[in-house]
Amino acid sequence: MSDTAGMPPSGRTGRALGPGLGVSASGVGLIRRRRRRWTRAGTLGVTAVVAAAVGTASAIYAKLDGNITPDEAAAAELARYEKERPTSLVRDARNILVIGSDSRSGPGNGRYGRDPGTERSDTTILLHLSAGRRSATAVSIPRDLMVDVPACLRRDGSRAEPMFAMFNHAFESGGSACTVRTLEQLTGIRVDHHMVVDFTGFKEMVDAVKGVQICLKQSIHDKAAKLHLPAGTVTLNGEQALGYVRARKSLGDGSDTDRMDRQQRFLAALVKKVRGNDVLLNPVKLYPVLDAATSALTTDPALASLRGLYHLVRGVRDIPTDRVQFLTVPRESYVYNANRDQLVEPDAERLFERLRTDRPVEVTPNPGPRDGSGDPAGRVSPAPTFRGNTAADDHCR
Repeated sequence: MSDTAGMPPSGRTGRALGPGLGVSASGVGLIRRRRRRWTRAGTLGVTAVVAAAVGTASAIYAKLDGNITPDEAAAAELARYEKERPTSLVRDARNILVIGSDSRSGPGNGRYGRDPGTERSDTTILLHLSAGRRSATAVSIPRDLMVDVPACLRRDGSRAEPMFAMFNHAFESGGSACTVRTLEQLTGIRVDHHMVVDFTGFKEMVDAVKGVQICLKQSIHDKAAKLHLPAGTVTLNGEQALGYVRARKSLGDGSDTDRMDRQQRFLAALVKKVRGNDVLLNPVKLYPVLDAATSALTTDPALASLRGLYHLVRGVRDIPTDRVQFLTVPRESYVYNANRDQLVEPDAERLFERLRTDRPVEVTPNPGPRDGSGDPAGRVSPAPTFRGNTAADDHCR
C-alpha cells in the first residue's frame, strides 16, 4: 500500500473529515460558513417574528388602552366633596357603580326615541366585590326610586339645588358624579369606582361574544322596544338584547322591578357565556370583547386603563358562578305616587349594612316576607336572603 494512501491529492492541503467522506479542509470551511449564515439567518428570522409579535401586542395594548375615556370632570367634582363621602370599612373590598346611560347617540339608536340633549341613567347597578374576591353581588337601583339628590354641578357649569326626586334625575342633572354622591348619601357605601356604558356600547359588547342565549316562556312583540322574538330558547344579538333589557310595556307586569329582574337574568346569562365559552383564555375570542368593552366605557381615571381594569377583574374570574349574585334593592310603591318607588325598611338598610361591612348576603327567587330574611317566622338569619338570582341558575327550566 502506498504511503500516500488516505492523504489529500497533490497540491491540496488540509485533512479529510474521516474515512470515506473525502471532504477537504476548504470544504469544511465552506460548510461552516454556510452553517453560520444559516444560523444567523434563522436567528434573524426568529428575532423578526418575536419583534413583530411584540410590536403587534404593543399596538393592540395601546389601542385598547386608548379606547377608555377617563371621567376627569366627575373625579374633580367628587374630590370637591371628599369630606362628605363615606369611608371604606373593608380594605380589599370594592364597590363599583355601573351606570347605563340612555344616550341615543350612535348608529340606529334614534329608533328608541328622541334624544332631547340630556342623558338619564336608564340602569344603575352597584357591584360589590368581596375582600378576597369570594363573591360578587350586583344590586339594581330603581330609576324611579324617590331619593334626596344633593346640589350638583350641571354640565353647563351652573349648580343645581338639592331636591327630592327620582334617582335617575341625579345623572340627568349632574352626570356620574351626582349619581355617585346620591348613591353614597342613600346607602352610606363608599363607591370606589364608577363606569358609564351607553346604548351603543352595550350592543357592541353583546355582539362581541356572538350573542347571549335566553329562554322565553312566550313570544315577544313590543313595538316601543322594537322587539319581536319567538317563545323558547333564543340567542339575542346586540340590538335584540338592548330591546329585551329595556322593554317595559309589553313584558311582565310593566313595572320597573320586573324590567330589572329581566336585566339581572340577562347579565347572569352573559356572565355564563363569557365564563363557559373560553373567551377569557382565547386571544382570538377575547380581543373583540375587550375592544368593544373598552370602547364602550367612560370610567373614573383610576380605571381608565387596561392595567386598572386588569387589577380590578383579575380575581373576579375565579369567583364561582353560584357566588355571582344579582338582586334589586328592597323597594315598594311610593306612598304618594304608585308610579314611583321607595325603599322597604328595615330590609334595605340591612342590605346596605351588609355591603358596607363586606358580610355575606344570599339571594333566592322566592324570599320570605318583608323582613328580608327569607324566614317566614321573621327571624334574622346569619346571612339575610333577598329576592334575586345567581349566574349559576338555569332560567330555561
